[in-house]
Parts: sequence; C-alpha cells; structure tokens
Amino acid sequence: MEYKELLQQIDKNKMPKHIAIIMDGNGRWAKKKIKNRLFGHRAGAKAVRQIIECGVELNLEYLTVYAFSSENWNRPAAEIKGLLNLLVEFMNKEIAEINSNNVCVKLVGGEEGLEQGYLDKINKTLSTTWNNTGLQFRIAFNYGGRQDILQAVKKIGVKIQSGEITPEDIDSSLLEANLYTVGMPDPDLLIRTSGELRISNFLIWQVAYAELWFTEKLWPDFTKSDMLDAIVDFQNRNRRYGAL
Repeated sequence: MEYKELLQQIDKNKMPKHIAIIMDGNGRWAKKKIKNRLFGHRAGAKAVRQIIECGVELNLEYLTVYAFSSENWNRPAAEIKGLLNLLVEFMNKEIAEINSNNVCVKLVGGEEGLEQGYLDKINKTLSTTWNNTGLQFRIAFNYGGRQDILQAVKKIGVKIQSGEITPEDIDSSLLEANLYTVGMPDPDLLIRTSGELRISNFLIWQVAYAELWFTEKLWPDFTKSDMLDAIVDFQNRNRRYGAL
C-alpha cells in the first residue's frame, strides 16, 4: 500500500508515544550487492533520514534507533572505525535540516571506549538541537541493556554507601532515574528489521511492555510505508499490561 493511503489509516489519537528500532541487516544488504559492510551502513543511514522525516510528519514524540551496541566493539577494527566516522558524517550532513524541523537529537549510551574528543565533537554538533521541542530523536550508541542496568545499580550503590539513600529507597522509579534513558517514556512499539526475532540487549528494562513488530526487510530497504505498517498494526492491538 502507498504511503499516502497508509497515512489515512493512522489514528492520531492512538499514536505510540515512543518507537524504538533495531536497525538490522546493513551487512547482509551490502553482501547481496557484493559490497563491503560499510557500504550497507551508509545505505542504512539514508533509511534513518526517512524515518526521522516520518516521525516529524506524524508528530511522534520519541524515536530511538539502535546504532552501535556495546557488543559491536567485537567487530573488525575497520568496521568499528567506519561506524564511528559515519555517525559524525551523518550528523554533520543532516543536522541543519534536522534542526529546521524542530528535532532534538541526543546520544544514549556509555562513554567507555570512546575518546573524549570524539564525544565532544558529536555533542557540539548535536547541541544546536537541544532546545528543540519537536521529535525527540535518540541514537543508542555504545549502548547495551545489561550495561545500562549495571551502571544504574552502581550509581545507586554509591548513593547508599554515601548515606544519601537507604536500600529501602530502591524502587522502579529510582532505577529508572539512573538509567541512560532517564526522562524518556518507555517504548510503546519496538521494530526490528531483517527477520531476526530477538531484542539483542536493547532497552531490556524499558521494553518490558512494548509491542514487538518484526519484518523480513533489511534495514536499508525499510521505508516510511513500512513504518506506517508497523504503527497501523500497533493500533489494532489490545494492550492489557497483565490485566484482562
């Protein structure tokens, strides 16, 4: 179905507040075209632009994409370097248009393994969008769900040790206040491309009640219409949160 037709099916009153996406399949897409993996990652970056545009058109509140996991450090050095450079390149190329659309962009994840100069360069670019009030676009970069929970527990441990809080003060709200995603609503919808049926250590605390939507499409082939397909399917589900 065409994008405009699908758009008419969207119920603006039942929109997910937060959509998270595992962008999988760049490498396989490149392999099919007898290209190297970085060629696939570059094509995947173009798909990201489309999805941001879609989020803006739908007045989506939050959109988070899984760009680089804490496990991705195990990949070949050349691919890691290429991914790190691609983020800088993508932001430098797209930030002006992103800013003009009132989109706020921030990184979500740890700093381990990343040079401070690299982080400073990215954040300087992204900071031009931080006062924007439209789509809140988050890039999960150097992110792992278990890593996220572990670092939150360590922060809480330090506060207990200092006497700032007691063990009895620990609850869901306290943990969430120490996660990388502090201040963000949990995802309502989690999309994964490439036919894989797992969440791969992505937002594992936050997606506890998210609706999952999988597609066989490889990420570079994912379009605005696919995004709308996922949202229409989401809107036809009955979310009970454990109730009847």
